Amino acid sequence: MDIKSAWIYCSINAPEDTHGILKGQYERLETYASQMGFIVVGSSQDLGSSLHLNRPGLQSVLEAAKNESFQVLLVDSVNRIGLDMSKTVSFVQTINRCGISIYSPIEGEIKLSDFTVPPFQLR
Repeated sequence: MDIKSAWIYCSINAPEDTHGILKGQYERLETYASQMGFIVVGSSQDLGSSLHLNRPGLQSVLEAAKNESFQVLLVDSVNRIGLDMSKTVSFVQTINRCGISIYSPIEGEIKLSDFTVPPFQLR
């Protein structure tokens, strides 16, 4: 079995982490990585609005992805990437083009097909 390298990305939609939420997210994702057999090779985090994707932690994810530093991105849930659906889909496409899968302990593997609604079919 091929052991995959993972990057942990944590984010909260608040200006400061007064309740240790980021640490809790990180620990949950670290445990999940261990359960899945992934080796954590890096991590980044962001505080503040999840509407824009030009956050430093997310940019670190992209930079590491383009350098082929990891194979799996771990997030608490897809909304930790972003709250703007079109921007989040674009981010997922970019990550997938780098050959990277995205996983969440809540949602499992996050795929582009999760964002698309099948067209209405006439019977």
